Amino acid sequence: MFDENRLRVFAAIAREGSVTAAAAALHYAQPSVSHHLARLEAEAGVPLVQRAGRGIRLTEAGRLLADRAEEILGRIDSARTELAAHAGLSAGRVRLAAFPSALATLVPAVAAAFGAEHPDIELALTEAEPPEALAALRRGEADVAFTFHHGDSPPGGREGHTVTSILHEPVYIVSRAGASWPGPRTDLETYRGQRWIAGCERCRTHLLSACGKRGFTPAIAFETDDYVAAQALVAAGLGVSTLPGLALRAHLHPGVRIDRLPGDHRVVDAVVYGAPPLPAPIEAFLKVVKETAVEPVQWP
Repeated sequence: MFDENRLRVFAAIAREGSVTAAAAALHYAQPSVSHHLARLEAEAGVPLVQRAGRGIRLTEAGRLLADRAEEILGRIDSARTELAAHAGLSAGRVRLAAFPSALATLVPAVAAAFGAEHPDIELALTEAEPPEALAALRRGEADVAFTFHHGDSPPGGREGHTVTSILHEPVYIVSRAGASWPGPRTDLETYRGQRWIAGCERCRTHLLSACGKRGFTPAIAFETDDYVAAQALVAAGLGVSTLPGLALRAHLHPGVRIDRLPGDHRVVDAVVYGAPPLPAPIEAFLKVVKETAVEPVQWP
């Protein structure tokens, strides 16, 4: 049997990279953290860390336990919240992690509707790209994550999760307003010889794949996750880009033109760690999401 406190200490060591940093994060004395680590290694029966300069490096067993510890602790915290709500000690809480363009478009309407329907349930919001949001779910630091994946790229890392599809958002080619092109504006091949502005890792991978299907590799001149900056670069004539509908709904630069790419889209999901039945506050939140975050008639 593993002690919960020792698991929390070890999870902090794994996140922070050293005993000293973990002690500071937990507000523990350093000898206490070292003691918990030694006891946990004795319980595990194998070394969990190796010294690496001023910090530590997890052993293979340590990495395995660190991943499981985050999941176990998240489940424990969720169970306490659910039991407290069931016992009438609290009305419940929902912590949402969402990527930037969702926070700027979907989330305000969802949050307002949820607050109006369930004023006694606390809703906390944080910004996180899909990989970080899913990790926060497993660590018990978030209850719901808004994530996305491109239609031609099956999502990974969501085993053991409950997934609710929210919407499909189209993808657009973004070019400088007033520019002329030798071919159809909705065909990526028209921009074969242009410089490109790429976004996040998943969007960049999708761009490379989409251009590769048309027989060329885009010359990426700039990389930014900021959809406002990407459009400003396009408006300045420094390249072309592709952006999803939510980003363009959040901000549309007057100096760009957008043309929808046929058959290209991103899938936006609400993800919860674990299987149904879900805690009542989360079920209530997902119901509001499905009622509120509907696909608009016009994009962006």
